[in-house]
Amino acid sequence: MPTRVLVPSGVLGLGFDRDALANGVAMKPDIICIDGGSTDSGPFSLGTGTSKYSRAGCKSEWRELMIARAELQVPLVISSCGTCGSDNMVDWMFDITQELAIELKHTLKVALLYSEQSADTIVAKLDSNQYQALDPVFPLEESIVRNCTHIVALAGAEHIAQALESQADIILTGRATDTAAICALPIMRGEHVGAAWHGAKIAECGALCSTNPISGVILLDVDQQGFNVQPMASDARCTPHSVSAHMLYENSDPFLLHEPGGTLDVTQAHYEQTDERTVRVIGSQWHEAKKYTVKLEAARCTGYQSTIMAVLRDTHYVANARQWLDRLSDFLEKEINTAMRLNSGDYSLEFRLIGVDSVLGALENKAATPTEVGVLGIITANSEELTEEIAKLINPFLLHYPLTDNEALPTFAFPYSPAHSNRGALYEFCMNHVIELNSPMDAFRIETRQAGI
Repeated sequence: MPTRVLVPSGVLGLGFDRDALANGVAMKPDIICIDGGSTDSGPFSLGTGTSKYSRAGCKSEWRELMIARAELQVPLVISSCGTCGSDNMVDWMFDITQELAIELKHTLKVALLYSEQSADTIVAKLDSNQYQALDPVFPLEESIVRNCTHIVALAGAEHIAQALESQADIILTGRATDTAAICALPIMRGEHVGAAWHGAKIAECGALCSTNPISGVILLDVDQQGFNVQPMASDARCTPHSVSAHMLYENSDPFLLHEPGGTLDVTQAHYEQTDERTVRVIGSQWHEAKKYTVKLEAARCTGYQSTIMAVLRDTHYVANARQWLDRLSDFLEKEINTAMRLNSGDYSLEFRLIGVDSVLGALENKAATPTEVGVLGIITANSEELTEEIAKLINPFLLHYPLTDNEALPTFAFPYSPAHSNRGALYEFCMNHVIELNSPMDAFRIETRQAGI
């Protein structure tokens, strides 16, 4: 019998089709796995150690998955808890689990896999030259390491497997690769290692590998030769195209995927439509690495930001928004220098014209004249007080500044009052490296707790 893995969604908090979940539960999976994290929305979550997703939304979806787990009596795994997978986010997810266990009258054994790293651990890896920079290369030195707010290592299948060996009902992990939780049990049961990793990569984002990506729920069967994948929504299908294309998702190479302990190679993979909804894949290979490495993610505070917003609607200004903004920017630079004695190196003032070129900036090659244009100012400096002071200084000019010297002052619109908003600390990712481990568990630890009592 193959090892059957149910993946309810690409991430907890994104939602899933409830009927599709019921269909998946009816298929009697051996494990339920869902991801809880991502770096897609930037470094803020890791920098602050907070979740991108609503606690209420996560709790609502986790309730349904805990009920499904209780019905099936199989393990339930969530990896990269709380978006960033920091230690406090694993504890945050345990608190949600504990609340639900009491509400549902469940008594549970919960394994918590922690993956946050201390600065001392990473500095020791630097000193012993047990690290390697990935492309793009970030400089890494002790001062950078010690300035990080959070550093996490991405767990692999070996770490999830050790948590599964504890016989826990629920496993909550810190930062892990998107595939690790899904492939761990099939590998433990002796299924084809290449197929387990490949199937996990295809299923990692739930129904994104199907014709109805928002339905969420995917069922993966991994055996000793390959894997089958099918969506659980009645109106969704997996096709060789939709399945094979997922190797391109968040992956620079459509044939190779580097993971802790080795590399997945799908160069020889064959995709076959076995029925209207199911695709079978064989030929995937796993190449074990000579050294066991795990990737690091880290974030540090690089300043503070405030934003300010105005809206242009006058036809003359909308048609000449770029020229107006260039003139305004030159004026504001001089005004800030005169009034605040600041040079351009003391702060950053960036404007984006929403509706004109706010995404691509100077690279924009499509010209159009919208009805109105949003003007978003982003102010960055080394203190929140300074960003707010600059925002207040430029406020009247965003409201009234003219396109030329010889015309009446215009009046633009502020969508809210005050026109500026303090965004607080600004974070950046500052590590793109792997560290070598003598044993997979060297940088990780597992605790078990009881929930529901």
